[in-house]
Amino acid sequence: MDTLKNFKDEFTEEYITTKKFLNNFPKDKNDYAPHEKSMKMMALTNHIIDIFGWPEIILNTDCLDLSAGYNPEKMNDKADLEAYIKKQYTAGINALEAAKEEDLKPNWSIQMNGQKIMEWSKYGAIRHGLNQITHHRAQLGVYYRLLDIEVPGSYGPSADAPNG
Repeated sequence: MDTLKNFKDEFTEEYITTKKFLNNFPKDKNDYAPHEKSMKMMALTNHIIDIFGWPEIILNTDCLDLSAGYNPEKMNDKADLEAYIKKQYTAGINALEAAKEEDLKPNWSIQMNGQKIMEWSKYGAIRHGLNQITHHRAQLGVYYRLLDIEVPGSYGPSADAPNG
């Protein structure tokens, strides 16, 4: 099995789907959250897009220590989000293009002040990132639904986009 080809294909499909969601991003709802414990819409969308760059970090480091200056770029509007997703996707896909299957085997972790929070193989970390994109994009879809914003189809049609 060509794991890297499968990752690149899936990564590209998630990119295309996420761009459909960005097309509907509202200009006046950055601070919207459906609940006090929920992320604000801009922060949530910013996080989704940031994850597209994770393969570059994962494949080129042994860990990410969140206390050591990990500061994703902050977006202000739809135009910023659209530029950022292109940048992050390009970094992620380039890292996957440059990788070899054996590069997926070493362990990789997320840490805080040197303490491991989570650990996977690099394969598992990239898989986790793809899962996070899907998970958080579904959250964004709920925000859209609550605000009567069209929810694009992700893996087929949606109630708002019956043709996908």
